[in-house]
Amino acid sequence: MFDIFRNNKRIVQVILAILILPFALWGLDSYVRDGGRANEVAKVGKTAITLEEFQRALNEQQERLRPQLGQNLALLESPEFRAGVLNELINQRLLLIHAEKSGMVLDDATLSGFIASLPPLQVDGKFSRERYEALVAAQNMSIAQFESMLRRDLMIQQVSLPIAEMAVAGSLAADRWLMAQLEEREISQVVFRAEQFATDRKPDEAAIQRYYQENRGRFEQPEQVRVEFLVLSQDRLMETLVVSDEEIRAAYERNPARYRKPEQRRASHILIRVDGNAPAAEVDAAQTRAEQILARLRDKPAEFAGLAKQYSQDPGSAAQGGDLGFFGRGMMVKPFEDAAFSLQENQLSGLVRSDFGFHVIKLTGIRAEQAQKLEEVRSQILAELRLQTATKRYAEAAEGFSNLVYEQADSLAPAAEKYGLKIQDSDWLARGAQPQPPLGHADLLKAIFSEDAIQHRRNTEAIEVGPKTLISARVVAHKPSALLPLDQVVGVIEKTLMGEAALAQAVATGQAELDRLNRGEKPALNWSAPRWVSRMQAQDLGEEALKAVFAADPSKLPAYAGIRTASGYALYRIGQVTPFDPATPAAAPLAQLLRQQYGQILAREDIVNWLATLRQTYGVEINRAALERE
Repeated sequence: MFDIFRNNKRIVQVILAILILPFALWGLDSYVRDGGRANEVAKVGKTAITLEEFQRALNEQQERLRPQLGQNLALLESPEFRAGVLNELINQRLLLIHAEKSGMVLDDATLSGFIASLPPLQVDGKFSRERYEALVAAQNMSIAQFESMLRRDLMIQQVSLPIAEMAVAGSLAADRWLMAQLEEREISQVVFRAEQFATDRKPDEAAIQRYYQENRGRFEQPEQVRVEFLVLSQDRLMETLVVSDEEIRAAYERNPARYRKPEQRRASHILIRVDGNAPAAEVDAAQTRAEQILARLRDKPAEFAGLAKQYSQDPGSAAQGGDLGFFGRGMMVKPFEDAAFSLQENQLSGLVRSDFGFHVIKLTGIRAEQAQKLEEVRSQILAELRLQTATKRYAEAAEGFSNLVYEQADSLAPAAEKYGLKIQDSDWLARGAQPQPPLGHADLLKAIFSEDAIQHRRNTEAIEVGPKTLISARVVAHKPSALLPLDQVVGVIEKTLMGEAALAQAVATGQAELDRLNRGEKPALNWSAPRWVSRMQAQDLGEEALKAVFAADPSKLPAYAGIRTASGYALYRIGQVTPFDPATPAAAPLAQLLRQQYGQILAREDIVNWLATLRQTYGVEINRAALERE
């Protein structure tokens, strides 16, 4: 059932990438409204995306990306990042609405089969219910919540795949794209660096004064504060919880039905493959072949393993004589499961038709439903009890913590004492800077730099900076912003102006030499050794340099190009051009790979256009007021 996802991983990745495209592609202003319900961040069709949904998605994305960004955490609080998260929610909602209106459903058996096939949920190649429940619990989700989310995501992918698969590149267009990507050009370069034109001549006082006045913001020392703060988090509560053996045993004994291994069956099968949409003649041929094998087995059932090795078209089990091992309900396609669970041990089935073809099944073992031993589920129960207790304690503490830091706003000590928390101290925090977690949250920084916090030294409100994590802070020291006097920054200004003058001279010289070359002159330049580049193999060329090199007219060689760089000016000489011929045998593998990439580009464009159509069809509105208040 889900081979469509497994066999189209590249297309699925395209779909997932499209879901988080920034608003720039859609034109945010077209969808923004100033009013609306206070708790609605956006409206998609007739459904609302609530402030809580948006904040939860924002927190999840921030937590997921924070370890990858290192020191660059400001991105996670930027308006662009927040817009991207909201856009992802809108795209998902659009696709879900379209799936539902298209009559698409995902039944429980199909969903269960997909879950059972996921490698992270398997132990020794078999689906593990215990592992499944533990991994879901570790995400602070119930099984029902997880399966609802997965059902939604699979429906979104299922409704999107046909659009992505429709993108078929014409051979002529694909070959033109290939030739452009893989055309090679031999280049040499000469660089005019600013330091080559540096002098000891200092700017005059008037220039220094003018720069100082025109760039006052650069020399303003930002406002700074030092704070003390408290962190109340569910994760921290969970770390400190102690669960006794008696509590674990009691939970085990209270829920005997939960800790049971469901009935499992072991079967072998012989598969004769035929596609569900195959012509009738192919289906008849496959059925005839399967019936012949079944007839032999009824006469000589002991030959099952040998016939499976010889005839079965299931690559995963044929070499093992058709053995599939033990499996539970929901792990096989429905016709196969129904047949396997209706057989007696060592009994042979009739022909069973599934999406894969015709099966002959032999039941080789039965494991009756049985209770799991306490030791088998101890770690699962421990994790559940700790999560349950921590969730309860956090919920109880969160409101009281929030009230206490507000009611006794002149000190964090009462809240620290009541909830057993340690008051922590920060270094100096500059307005507009991005401190390390946990103080880097935009709402927390906004509260810290508020007039109430700075002038009156009151506690900030308790602010949720992450899932189940609250922080309240209190300013203990403050430095107002101040313009540094000219005598403290004159050296910086002199260095800046001298550098700008040298850079301007380097650029002017480079452009003059390019003009001479284009006029046919041959100035004495120290060209580098030639090297070959292509759009796919740019070597050390930057994007702008690559564009300039391949924009040069190759009809008359040598051709020349030049670009301004951060450190001066770069000249390029194109000496030779080698076109790419996708028809040559040696080029075939690479050409095939790049044609696939070109198809993905077209698929991306098709999905973008389709989502734009869905936005027009169902309607999208952004509640600017609610988003800004958040």
